[in-house]
Amino acid sequence: MGFRDPSQARRISIDMRTPETLTPATPASPKEARQETPKDPPPEFARISPIVVGIVAAAVAGLSIWYLVRHEPLLVQGEVDATRFDMAARVDGRAGDIPVVRGENVAAGAVLVRIDNPETIAKHEQALAAKVVAEAQFANINVGTRPEIIAARKAALERAQASVVLAQKTYERVRQLAEEGNAPQARLDQATDSLHESERATDQAKSAYEQAVNGYTKEEHQIAEANVQKAIADVKEVQSIIDQMVVYAPVAAQVYKRDIEPGEFISPGVPLLTLIDLNDVWIHFDLREDLVKTLKIGDRFGVRIPALADRRIIVEVKLIATKGEYASWRATRATGDFDLRTFAIRAYPVETVPELRPGMSAHLDWRMRE
Repeated sequence: MGFRDPSQARRISIDMRTPETLTPATPASPKEARQETPKDPPPEFARISPIVVGIVAAAVAGLSIWYLVRHEPLLVQGEVDATRFDMAARVDGRAGDIPVVRGENVAAGAVLVRIDNPETIAKHEQALAAKVVAEAQFANINVGTRPEIIAARKAALERAQASVVLAQKTYERVRQLAEEGNAPQARLDQATDSLHESERATDQAKSAYEQAVNGYTKEEHQIAEANVQKAIADVKEVQSIIDQMVVYAPVAAQVYKRDIEPGEFISPGVPLLTLIDLNDVWIHFDLREDLVKTLKIGDRFGVRIPALADRRIIVEVKLIATKGEYASWRATRATGDFDLRTFAIRAYPVETVPELRPGMSAHLDWRMRE
């Protein structure tokens, strides 16, 4: 039997069931009801998921491209340095007073070390005494001959002249007697010698008198003056040694090291203290020659100081070494490696940085310094 309407067939089949087969349906538990309930994904999540995946894929691709095309950083490290003074003595002796300690700031001209040397002090006193003697001799020459000496020389001349007169008269008498035969020839010879001796004595007395009257010669004045100058030079020489017995600070600086204690022996040229001039601070770099080629005096760039919380300061190049100091090996080609010279660079801070200390590190990316 055919049915045109499917609903009719469904109703007939239900009616044909027996009463035994028509049992009440057992109600389902809530858990089973939840399991049987179909869950459909929300339409909003279905639309967002492809967008997130696309964004992540684009970010990964962008980062990959940036990593491939980016420039490798060329880190250059330097060190802060400053003017250093190794203070040594030029004389020997023992360390006396040392009024400074390590880490102390000293002004220019401050006393650092006093040296004791009794021998040098004694030489200075001796030189002063020699100077007094030389000056006295020079003054005596400038005054000239004393009047008493002139008078004594004059009296000696007059006495010699009187002797000549007496010898001349004696000679005349003996000569007349000898001519008459009343005196022997020997007596005449004796009178002649006495006359000549008196004349020579007169000449000598006359020269002494003239010397006393004329005073000292020009050359004697020059000798006396030279002796005074020599004595003065000797005093200055010893005084210069005494001046070196006190070591002074050449500039305002800070005491970095003290290698001497009171009472120790000091040798000339041995450093006693080390000073650091914190007003003359720079940053030292050792750069390969392939990096120096783009650098010139007056260039400015920024560096970072890790000790100052990575603070960035601007420095200016004021010194590029004229000649490379040593070779720093670098493989430039696989088939032909060669050495590159290294040049010392000094860069000074444009603005004063009081916290900057020698020994601190500094670094920068050389390719990004502009």
